[in-house]
Amino acid sequence: MMISMLSPADAASPFPGTQEGRFVIRDFQFRSGEVLPELTIGYTLLGTPQRDAAGRISNAVLLLHGTTGTAQNWFLPGLSGNLFGPGQPLDRQRYFLIIPDGIGLGRSSKPSDGLKGHFPRYGYQDMVTANMRLLQEGLHIDHLRAIIGTSMGGMHTWLFAERFPEFMDGAIAIASLPAPVSGRNMMWRQVLIESIRGSADWKGGDYTMPPESFVHVWPLFGLMTDGASHLQVIAPTRAQAIAHYNTLSGNARLLDANDILYRFEASADYDPQADLEKIKAPFLAINFQDDLLNPVELGLLQQEMPRLRQGRAVILAPQPPSLGHQNLGQGALWGPVAADFLEKLPVRP
Repeated sequence: MMISMLSPADAASPFPGTQEGRFVIRDFQFRSGEVLPELTIGYTLLGTPQRDAAGRISNAVLLLHGTTGTAQNWFLPGLSGNLFGPGQPLDRQRYFLIIPDGIGLGRSSKPSDGLKGHFPRYGYQDMVTANMRLLQEGLHIDHLRAIIGTSMGGMHTWLFAERFPEFMDGAIAIASLPAPVSGRNMMWRQVLIESIRGSADWKGGDYTMPPESFVHVWPLFGLMTDGASHLQVIAPTRAQAIAHYNTLSGNARLLDANDILYRFEASADYDPQADLEKIKAPFLAINFQDDLLNPVELGLLQQEMPRLRQGRAVILAPQPPSLGHQNLGQGALWGPVAADFLEKLPVRP
């Protein structure tokens, strides 16, 4: 049995019409074979559904967040202030926006809810499956106008387009690659994973304080996802650079190490490379010139895009001080490209 609950957003929300809900899936079976008696998927809705002549919702857009984010990331000023207003790329008066929290994050089920290191091992494929069930069973949506994801959400967008090629009119993947996580991107992630799993004070997930090694390694996330020019602006001296490092490591003490561990290990089953020809919908990939997680110099995006029937890749070169991978949060930067793509999307028959 599935249960969907809706409530108005907090009055302080910049979009008072927003609704928040939780969708519960009973006995959810992960690809590992493990079963969770109740898997909760939290979600946020913005805008009003419009229906076609057949009575089907025709303006639904699924928005997916990154590895360390939640649905609320889409409401940070850099995105919401440049995307959801009148005449903007994802005008909330035009589109019905569906923004879920991925498994392991936000209001969705996660290790820190109580199971800790005994929470089922989940992967990106499980996350895509859960979101699809939210759409079909919880919200009764049988087609999307578009799916748009950033970082991990972009990776999920590749998987969605492959697994459900008829389900969307178009797809936009931002700051991601259609290939397994490997090379430098996997190496730094493994450093982070081992700082938790390899720590004696992790205690199999039953720790009381974050493993000290994780606290000191966590700043690596900021170094890999921020831009060199931006880091130089905020830390132009030795003392300021060390202070920024200390701030980042201090932030780690506020995080749940199990949640972080599961999130970074979840990408192990991400491999869209073999099935790119299955993608039927028009597909736009947007990456950034100085993104260390998705290095342009590897040529992976340029190599794989021709395999798509209707694929287009855009590499943006932000002006300094650039945020590197975190340019994904700058809707003013990539929004116009996305808007042009959405305007030209054919409407399903």
